[in-house]
Amino acid sequence: MSKQVLIVRGGWTGHEPVQVSEVFSSMLKKEGFQVTISETLDSFLDLEMLKSLHMIVPIWTMGKITGEQVKNVSEAVAAGTAIAGCHGGMCDAFRESVEWQFITGGNWVSHPGGDGVEYIVQINKASSSSIVEGIDDFIVKSEQYYLHVDPAVDVLATTRLPVVNWYHASNGYVNMPVLWTKKWGFGRVFYSSLGHHADIFDIPEAYETMRRGFLWAAAGKDIAVKQGLSTDQFKSEKKMF
Repeated sequence: MSKQVLIVRGGWTGHEPVQVSEVFSSMLKKEGFQVTISETLDSFLDLEMLKSLHMIVPIWTMGKITGEQVKNVSEAVAAGTAIAGCHGGMCDAFRESVEWQFITGGNWVSHPGGDGVEYIVQINKASSSSIVEGIDDFIVKSEQYYLHVDPAVDVLATTRLPVVNWYHASNGYVNMPVLWTKKWGFGRVFYSSLGHHADIFDIPEAYETMRRGFLWAAAGKDIAVKQGLSTDQFKSEKKMF
């Protein structure tokens, strides 16, 4: 079974969607994936194509997605196609789509201090995930994301806020997820809040956790296919959105 990945890039150019897509495309090709890059969300209109993929990689900040587009992504991921991405390209992609946020596990709400904030990414040492095995805490200088996060996610790394004082500081210190995984139906979801600019992946730990996250997420497709899993067990006629 060929390992097909669809990267869909666009939206706000400040997040360097072209440059980030080039980093990810090179990374994935080295791992044996066949990569297609699209610059239109209409790629999400072909449900059967999405279901044939090993993984969808969204790199699209502050856009608008239609109901049909997000529904097709939901159905494809539930059937086993992975979705994995970083920073605003995945979790600040479509602010008006609560369904997208439900699939991906969280949504950006602030980056106190903007770009250039120095902070520590703290690896969850209690995690058994292969994504962070052998990885030590590391320092980045970038945007420090404050996210509203699905309580169902498996948190692999965190960062401590506040570093920069603002109204949120009155709540005291909080550990904000930086890396996480979750499931959507039979599909695997991986997210890293790192990636404001493509050069963040010059940091070995940022690159390696992204690479491992992609591999972990995409592996779920083969399991779903091998076991002949059906999404019928998740179907409901109840109103969800």
